[in-house]
Amino acid sequence: MKAALLALLLAALPAAAATRQEGVDVQRSKFLLLPASTVEKSAAQQYGQLLRAAQEKNALNRDPQQLERLRGIARQLIPYATRFNKDAQKWRWEVNLISSKSVNAFCMPGGKIAFFTGIIESLQLTDAEAATIMGHEIGHALLEHGRARMSEEVLKNVGISAAAAMLNLGQVSTSLLAQAANLAVTLPYARKQEADADLVGLELAARAGYDPRAAVAVWQKMSRLSQSGAQTAGRGQPPQFLSTHPSNENRIREIEANLPRVLPLYNNSKKAR
Repeated sequence: MKAALLALLLAALPAAAATRQEGVDVQRSKFLLLPASTVEKSAAQQYGQLLRAAQEKNALNRDPQQLERLRGIARQLIPYATRFNKDAQKWRWEVNLISSKSVNAFCMPGGKIAFFTGIIESLQLTDAEAATIMGHEIGHALLEHGRARMSEEVLKNVGISAAAAMLNLGQVSTSLLAQAANLAVTLPYARKQEADADLVGLELAARAGYDPRAAVAVWQKMSRLSQSGAQTAGRGQPPQFLSTHPSNENRIREIEANLPRVLPLYNNSKKAR
């Protein structure tokens, strides 16, 4: 019975939207039970809570120069976001910087971006490297990976039959949505989602005029950081960015294999400038 209800739910969902233009080839998430507006509202609330908590600790946007650098990179990337999700033009984009040793960054549904100083300082990020990381995180939002995860979490908690009976979601509790929104940031994405976000990040960076080859350097730095963390086990936790974004030789090879698809975009962008 549950399998039949799940099949009905999946049948009611829109098919995955593929992008098959010049550049990379990726697909947006298919399992999107929750409306985008519901997801974005809940994500914005969670984001606001994070910023308020950082503000209370005097950890929000303490480095104006670094903050402006990140916001400048975002201004270059965002105009190309609609290539992967047309709704991105309506998002209320935000970029904030949180002082923390956490080696992490994210973009929540609706374009809510946060970088932690730990990832900038630990990796000594160049503009191009920061652009590929930001593009990767934006990619998760554009491909609606967070929305898919929140949908899965709601379905798991309320049950398939209940979800089938309340597709308008009027009965979904605020606390459940908050929990799902939090998990959309803190839990690891599936390998395919990670690979697709990598590719979106490559293209966004290339179109914006940032060398996409910097993505290889980022993951090489991540690998060295991970090895260093392993050698000092017991004196600290592994980088959060690595725990939620698996880094390995296959990932670097996949990026390198797709560079020929985005390097022409980068070269065209340089010519236009």
